[in-house]
Amino acid sequence: MASTVMTPALLPLQALTPQMLVDAVPQVPLHEARKVVAMVYRDEPVRASSALSSHTASHVLAAGHVPTLDVVSEHHSQLDPFRKYVLKTGDGALLETVRIPLEKPGRFSVCVSSQVGCALACSFCATGRMGLVRNLDAWEILEQVRVVHRGLKSEGAGRVHGVVFQGMGEPMANLDKVLTAIRVLSDPCGLAVDQRGITVSTAGIPAGMLRLAREAPKVRLALSLHSARPAVRRSIMPIQQAHSFDDVMDAAVEHARITNLSPMWSITPLLGVNDSMEDADAMAELARTFVTRTGKWPRISIIPYNRIADDASDPFRRITDDGEERFRRAMSKVGVGTHKRYSGGHDVGAACGQLVTASSRKSLAR
Repeated sequence: MASTVMTPALLPLQALTPQMLVDAVPQVPLHEARKVVAMVYRDEPVRASSALSSHTASHVLAAGHVPTLDVVSEHHSQLDPFRKYVLKTGDGALLETVRIPLEKPGRFSVCVSSQVGCALACSFCATGRMGLVRNLDAWEILEQVRVVHRGLKSEGAGRVHGVVFQGMGEPMANLDKVLTAIRVLSDPCGLAVDQRGITVSTAGIPAGMLRLAREAPKVRLALSLHSARPAVRRSIMPIQQAHSFDDVMDAAVEHARITNLSPMWSITPLLGVNDSMEDADAMAELARTFVTRTGKWPRISIIPYNRIADDASDPFRRITDDGEERFRRAMSKVGVGTHKRYSGGHDVGAACGQLVTASSRKSLAR
């Protein structure tokens, strides 16, 4: 019987720092690995030239390539400068990415997905209703940023200044790939995104929060709380059953102590669910306890609810502007500040909690 020779898989070059490339292809010297990574992120072909030796080029091309994601569609909001991209992977999976304009002209952040779908099933999130399809590889995360970077470059519109892991999926459930993506994103030979401009959001996985603090201490943490009352949180976020509220908050405290960074806490008030004055008081008390333990005030972000299906099938409603103001005022009276996060691109399904593939969107609307 003839034996089968397995061909090693090619390395995705956009998922490597120069040192990672040297580790994977020892024939490449570090100074030339820096040139290769820079060429990849300038969208230049890796080939022998006056800048790159034929020795390095041949070894790199024998070991690696630059795979891509297909841009299925772009959706430009008519309400604001947000833009959503629907991207397709090589195995046909669909994911969504959002280009977010920042306050300073010419600067943009990219809201990236770390998974196709999500297993956590938060009841107010469209992605959570999809279920988990699969984790994304590091290069698939990075390619989302490269797609947005490429578009900005072609338009002469500016540059990628920040990245938020707040798209589809739970980043802490795919943390190996997320950390790799962070290292490459922040490498000077790549896009050189300052790690202080990178935020990783989680619904609350303590082990992942602690690992993020140790391995990426400049990266900011965003914690999706939505209620400081454990029973209420459990009713809309099933993860509360797997990780107790105390364990999540202990990890958030330890993250702040290790990194010396204030976390962001996210709250989406849902009419009749977590919008009462009792909810506001509990959140304020949690914030005061947090500052006592860490010396850091959390940045509490109020996110208006964005509908994820039609009126008949969506059980949740956004609270009124007056109701939101009462909620925020109740916290302010006891010295706890909040800010309202602008969640753009609502008309094209790009706002917080709305990311979901087209086929799943149709099923949610039935």
